[in-house]
Amino acid sequence: MNSIKHIISLLTIIVATTACTDPKSPSTENATTAEAPKSQALNIEKYQLKNGLDVVLHQDTSDPVVAVAIVYHVGSNRELPGKTGFAHFFEHMLFQDSENVGPGKFIKNIGNMGGTLNGGTWQDGTIYYEVVPNDGLEQILWMESDRMGYFINTVTKEGLENEKQVVKNEKRQSVDNRPYGHTNAVVMDTIYPEGHPYSWSVIGSLEDLQNATLQDVRDFYQKWYGVNNATLVLAGDFDNEQTKAWVEKYFGELQAQPEVAALAPQPAKLEKSISLYHEDNFAQLPELTLTFPAIEKYQADAYALELLAEVLNDGKDSVFYQTVVEQDKLAPAINTDTYIGEIAGTFSITVRAFNNTKLDLVKTSIDKAIGQFAEKGVSDEQLARILTGKEKSFYNNLTSVFNKASSLASYNEFAGDPNLITTEIERYKKVTTKDIMAVFNKYINGAHYVATSFVPKGQVELVLTDATKADVVEEKVVQGAEQNMAQDTQAELAPIAQAKSAFERSIQPPFGKKPSITLPQVWDVKLDQGVQVLGIEHNELPLVSFSIRLLGGHALDQKGKVGVANLVTSMMMEGTANKTPQELEKALGELGADLNFTTSGEYLTLTGNSLAANYDAVMALALEVLLQPRWDESEWARIKKDTIAQIQQSKGNPGAISTNVFNKLMYADDNMLSTPILGTVEDINNIELNDLKTFYQNNFVANLTSVHVAGDVAKQQVMNSVDALNKGLKSSDTALPKASPAPVLDKAQVYFVDVPGAKQSFIRIGSRAMPANSKDYYPLVAVNHNLGGSFSGQLFQILRLQKGYTYGAYSGVNRRNLGGVFTARSSVRSNVTLESLQTFREIMSDYNKTFDAKALENTKSVLSRKNALAFETTNSLMGVLQNISSYQLSKDYVAEQQQTLTNMNLEQAQQMLAKYMDSDKMVYLIVGDAATQLERVNQLGLGEAILLDTAGNPVK
Repeated sequence: MNSIKHIISLLTIIVATTACTDPKSPSTENATTAEAPKSQALNIEKYQLKNGLDVVLHQDTSDPVVAVAIVYHVGSNRELPGKTGFAHFFEHMLFQDSENVGPGKFIKNIGNMGGTLNGGTWQDGTIYYEVVPNDGLEQILWMESDRMGYFINTVTKEGLENEKQVVKNEKRQSVDNRPYGHTNAVVMDTIYPEGHPYSWSVIGSLEDLQNATLQDVRDFYQKWYGVNNATLVLAGDFDNEQTKAWVEKYFGELQAQPEVAALAPQPAKLEKSISLYHEDNFAQLPELTLTFPAIEKYQADAYALELLAEVLNDGKDSVFYQTVVEQDKLAPAINTDTYIGEIAGTFSITVRAFNNTKLDLVKTSIDKAIGQFAEKGVSDEQLARILTGKEKSFYNNLTSVFNKASSLASYNEFAGDPNLITTEIERYKKVTTKDIMAVFNKYINGAHYVATSFVPKGQVELVLTDATKADVVEEKVVQGAEQNMAQDTQAELAPIAQAKSAFERSIQPPFGKKPSITLPQVWDVKLDQGVQVLGIEHNELPLVSFSIRLLGGHALDQKGKVGVANLVTSMMMEGTANKTPQELEKALGELGADLNFTTSGEYLTLTGNSLAANYDAVMALALEVLLQPRWDESEWARIKKDTIAQIQQSKGNPGAISTNVFNKLMYADDNMLSTPILGTVEDINNIELNDLKTFYQNNFVANLTSVHVAGDVAKQQVMNSVDALNKGLKSSDTALPKASPAPVLDKAQVYFVDVPGAKQSFIRIGSRAMPANSKDYYPLVAVNHNLGGSFSGQLFQILRLQKGYTYGAYSGVNRRNLGGVFTARSSVRSNVTLESLQTFREIMSDYNKTFDAKALENTKSVLSRKNALAFETTNSLMGVLQNISSYQLSKDYVAEQQQTLTNMNLEQAQQMLAKYMDSDKMVYLIVGDAATQLERVNQLGLGEAILLDTAGNPVK
């Protein structure tokens, strides 16, 4: 949109000072501020309904899409000791039901619109959002207003208990069952005094949650979820006056709750440093984190601290990297980060060390780096480079209506000023090197901290000297415990009297005018040597995304030296023939650009993102990386050691184990897709630098290379920028491996991988499917949609919403030249592993039998509507181009898929189901605790499970 583009070009010269007078705004006495450009230039309008609801509108007509975001000014900081986790719990509950929309309909309706939705809770707030084709806007406002004003009477004992299990499962998945998952809770509990609003984790105590009563839930909701404690934002393509009328109709009659007092800043203060340790059941490497108290949001020191973290993270020139990684060789990386909240903040330094490294050595190295930084400081050049990157990140935040909606809502609710979306960048730009050193000396250098040593179970000798054991609470998963807990005696509560609505709220509004979807216009040129160049010009913002992809990737690895492809991409980012690693980083930093080189199963991809003005220079650097590798011997030793550390850590991650073992079961031994992309420790030890050079010489060829560019750049400029590929890459007879026939199963087979003590079971059910460009691919995507293609699918609806077994359940087919895989998957709480498997089988079996004309019509409607959301950002457009080159699709494949969908009849759909989705002829893989679940899994009725080790080999 031209107005956004114009404002962005002005932001670098707008520097002024203004005071914030909005009653929601925190104190900004010590903050540097920048005057907003006139809000109408960005089409931002803010007003307030009579009941106190703040409304922010932002029109963006680039795509026929609208995002709706609501931020409530309630997070875990509004809870009380003994009643923690309520804010996060409500984030879940508000998706369940409301009086007029009905149980389970909120999620299902959004799915049927072809939209997306989610929510999030943090220490200070809760956000809900939806992104839908713009003809669904009135329906979204109807549903959002219903759960804002007519939710609480729908909460029942059964619904409360069911959602408790979902939240518990989320904690097991994101905390208990994850390496280092308890670090944050240990830090927060220690750095803040007892009773401080940040002294407990956002997800809260499972004991508190289990003890929650209906009255507790009602009291919390009535106090914090008032219309006057929230901001509603709409961003996208909508009619302004009609939208205001709808907002007034649906939200204007909702009753305000009593005003809630703002929380005063409460930064933490430590009288001494504290050192704690934990033996982590899933960690494979020792990790040390130092956390320092910091300051709250929107203060000048907060901006300086954020930039300090980026300075200390500033790649290979960082004194921290130079000391801990290069000189002392204790770890592959070091990370510094800030959390700046509404009432307090923290600054952390984290090092995940190499295997068997004593954390005392790491602490000594960090102290040495802190001392060196105190002497050396930060240069103007370094700060300028970081600010350039900060500006590019700021522009990237404007690429989607969701980003804009969520940012506008948060800025308004917590700073009282939605215009900070465009002006906050000026606050960072006012920070000087002197400011950065001032906060370093005030908050870090010589300051007290909380040290946490997380080490693998049985390796307590690695923790910091004098560290004491942390109090980590892990729930015991007991068979049948949930059923016993649910049998409480609390009575249902009498409904709360509601004011009568001025209209009939139970009537769902109709769709608006069907949006007109413009498919992206793709241009395609082949260079002399065979390199394919594809582009889409997209001028909404002065940004460009690009990628250079080489087909082959991990599939071209060789047995005994698996992992060479991944090592190649890692090494090629370590400088060029003409630039040291530090010089390459510096060059990219000065342009505010990112380059990443990654390895996938069937390709290597060098991706870049830059301001349009810097595109030529960034593409030149990308080609230098691609065509002039450095092959630095010293970096090779570090990269090799780093890769071994990654492999070791993956052995403790149940999710990674599940992925690797499932691939081994799906592909034959002669197919590299059956092996981990990283390889094994034995593989890496067998690989020499010359192996990488040989891989490069053999496989970096023109006929396997394609370039994809999307953004604010013309075709001729792109062609000029990639001319060096004509000389730099030559064609050869190198080709992709042939796709091996998919193995045919005549019956189901169950496999089990033991992860002792696992709180969850990772379930994967699937079978081989078709090659990437098969005519069956998109029809299978279509017929799977109602099963598990989104949150509105039956797997999610039943396994999560109805039964509460999991945080999510999905199914789908991946696209691979060597043969895709159809997979149904979930991570369920351990004590319902068998029940979850039985439910999967029941759903999938019934789905195949009952898929009818109505289901097909729904699928056609949803998938055709989803195209409205598919081409919004430069990254999504680049994905279209990558699909064309990677899978030999036509430039018009999106339109062709839509036509395939339109033409599909019920008989064809049922053929897809029978051919690819027969649950009686699939592999069932469970990764979990064998001691408690293996015997139960054997009751599934599919024969005795074959026990595998974490590498997928049979256990004798």
